[in-house]
Amino acid sequence: MSNKISDIRSDYLMSELNKSDLESNPISQFKSWFSKALESNIFEPNAMVLSTVDILCKVNARVVLLKDITSKGFVFFTNYNSSKGRDLLENPQGSLTFFWPQLEQQIRVNGNIEMTTRAYSKAYFDSRPRESQIAAIASNQSEKLKSREELSNEFIRLEKEFKGISLSIPDHWGGYLVKPTEIEFWQGRKSRMHDRFIYSLINNEWIIDRLSP
Repeated sequence: MSNKISDIRSDYLMSELNKSDLESNPISQFKSWFSKALESNIFEPNAMVLSTVDILCKVNARVVLLKDITSKGFVFFTNYNSSKGRDLLENPQGSLTFFWPQLEQQIRVNGNIEMTTRAYSKAYFDSRPRESQIAAIASNQSEKLKSREELSNEFIRLEKEFKGISLSIPDHWGGYLVKPTEIEFWQGRKSRMHDRFIYSLINNEWIIDRLSP
C-alpha cells in the first residue's frame, strides 16, 4: 500500500444529476438535499466551511454550524468581535461550503452577509443550553489566551455569578444571514466526470447552468 498522498484515490458511484432533477429555487433545492443528509445520519450535516476576506484581502476559512434556513438564506451565530466578525465588518461577503462524502455531494454558496435582527438573535440565544450561553459570554473569541485554565476559570466564575439567574444575550454575540447570489450543487460521478449545476441570481431571477467538472 502506497503512502503517497498523490496515490489516494476513491472513485465515486454513478449518481446522476440532471437539470430536470433540480428545483427552480436553490433554497428549495438545498432543503431537499439537506433533508436527505439528515436521513442518512451524517455527523453534523449542518457543518459548513465559512470563508471570509479581511481588510488586507487575506482569505480566512473555518467550520461553523448552520442554524437556520430561511427564504432569504443561511443563518449562523458567532461572536461579532471574532476574526470572522471583523472580516465581515470590513467586507460583508463570503462563501459557505458543505461536503457530505457519504452522499458524494458538495454545495457551495457565495453571497452577501448581514447581521440578523437583535430579536432573532435573542430568540436563538435563549434557546441554547445554559452551558453554551455561559461559553458565549466567557470566550473572547479569536483573542490569545495565556492558558486553558484562564478560560476555564472564567467559565466557572460566571457559573457562580449567574447561578439561578437567567442569562442575557451579550452585545457582542448574534447571528449572520448569508444571502446567496450563487449556489452550486455538485454530485460526484465515476471517473471524475462530476455533475455540477450553478444557480446565479440575475435581475432577481435564478438562472441555472451546468458547469464542466
